[in-house]
Amino acid sequence: MRIAVTGASGNVGTALLRRLPPGWTVAALARRRPDQVEPYARADWTTCDVGTDEAALREAFSGADAVVHLAWAIHPRTDDPEMRRTNIVGTQNVLVAARDAEVPHVVFGSSVAAYEPAGRWALVDEDWPLGGIEGSAYSRQKAAAEALVADSGLRNACVRPASVVQRASGAEMRRWLLSSLFPLSLLKKRWLPLPLWPGLRLQLVHADDVASALVRILERRATGAFNLAADPLLTANDIGRVLGGVRVPVPLSPLSGLAWTAWRLGLQPLHPGWLALADQACLVRCERARAELDWRPEHDSADALAEVIGGMATGSGEQSPPLKPDQGPARRIRDLRWGRPTHQSQGEA
Repeated sequence: MRIAVTGASGNVGTALLRRLPPGWTVAALARRRPDQVEPYARADWTTCDVGTDEAALREAFSGADAVVHLAWAIHPRTDDPEMRRTNIVGTQNVLVAARDAEVPHVVFGSSVAAYEPAGRWALVDEDWPLGGIEGSAYSRQKAAAEALVADSGLRNACVRPASVVQRASGAEMRRWLLSSLFPLSLLKKRWLPLPLWPGLRLQLVHADDVASALVRILERRATGAFNLAADPLLTANDIGRVLGGVRVPVPLSPLSGLAWTAWRLGLQPLHPGWLALADQACLVRCERARAELDWRPEHDSADALAEVIGGMATGSGEQSPPLKPDQGPARRIRDLRWGRPTHQSQGEA
């Protein structure tokens, strides 16, 4: 089988390259070419911005049995391309190029974030309404992109994973979540205060398990949506135990206010829209993936969380631009933008 993968150097794309069955060939596309070491050396690479390079997309998709569209601006810095150009215009360009190249199967990497909010402890399946979370551009754009896929007329599938983690995403997660002023040596310290709001709940899935689901979808030419999450569901107390610090219950509202001020001043990267998403994102059932794909996650959520926290503490990564390992405290300080945000706002969808 020959597949084309957009965003192949990212978190899920890297895991997919590791999981490819023998004999498969890959046309891999990314805005920045990774080092040609494993797992990236097993693909043919095209440097391509999905938001602008329509001709490169058509050429890379030619002769492909399937396109896996994973390119997404999740939490871009302010000097990266504007997220809507990548996420919405980019998805439109991918779909047009797939149609022009007569690709018979398109698989889109969506998210549980695409769902409208449900009851706090309710578990939803794939027919829950889409629409996203107010105040989260990531969420609203995932829902909008799914609508584009659904209206494309192409044979398609969408995976809707919970938060996707692995050790190799540790440095990337640190850049998304923590201030450059935060000493990584404090992670996992038993006395570290952990401000977690009451009612926080979290579903996770390991990147390798998402890659396994993608391979099964491609092998079976499956269509439709598939929720992907591992057990158990983690509460604030569970998260605190895995992180190893001291949980300090703090209401969400003051946390959001503090996050907005610190984000606006460039002191930390996390826009409060991410807290809104964490608080309101749907919890999901995964029976369809189990029944139609014979999919079972190999990693439970607590182990996956412990793995990525360990990766954050050690600055773990891969030899690709999105997953580059931590480059030390001096570089982290240079990443600050004193008096202005380091990362784009989640306030505009």
